[in-house]
Amino acid sequence: MISLLDQIKSRRIALALKQHDMMLRVGMSRQQYQRLESKGNPRLDTLELIAKGLNSELLLIPNEKLQAVKAIMNEDAESSSNLNALADDPWQGLLGDDE
Repeated sequence: MISLLDQIKSRRIALALKQHDMMLRVGMSRQQYQRLESKGNPRLDTLELIAKGLNSELLLIPNEKLQAVKAIMNEDAESSSNLNALADDPWQGLLGDDE
């Protein structure tokens, strides 16, 4: 399982944000944010602030539901990539050819 700090960093990178950008989004200096990403032990209110700055939500997922949530997330990712492929070739599959 990917650590929470790694998830925060991955989300920031996915949004094409630099650590300095978080200062504007959450009111935290680049140094504070850098420390948090590398080895931080943030308080809950800090995590909530960062989640909002990353257009995300903090959720507690019961272990027995974790696999179902991951499956749904994978389906969303796959359907998104299928939409991208369709945008690249809008004629794809129109005549029954699935190539």
